[in-house]
Amino acid sequence: QVQLVESGGGLVQAGGSLRLSCAASGRPFSSYAMGWFRQAPGKEREFVAVISWSGGSTLYADSVKGRFTISRDNAKNTVYLQVSSLKPEDTAVYYCAATGKYTSTWIGEYDYWGQGTQVTVSS
Repeated sequence: QVQLVESGGGLVQAGGSLRLSCAASGRPFSSYAMGWFRQAPGKEREFVAVISWSGGSTLYADSVKGRFTISRDNAKNTVYLQVSSLKPEDTAVYYCAATGKYTSTWIGEYDYWGQGTQVTVSS
């Protein structure tokens, strides 16, 4: 089992930035690729970014490329999502998740999920 706890969300104006964190406990953190997903009201949960177990490979959704950066610190069992140049359409609950699959973008391949952190972007 892997337990995941997100933090760092909040209310921010358009154009602003936040740093989301996801702290992991349980099984060895470095065994898993880590992803971020988000879910806006009335919409399905969607892929945002993923980072390989080593941190050497990352993938991003087209909608966030160039604005969001995923990173991880295996010594601290933590994955981060730096979100910048925020837009109102980025408003959502952001979830981190762990997968044994290498940099998967498919929600169905993630085994463990956090409870989410709310990001609200005002215009």
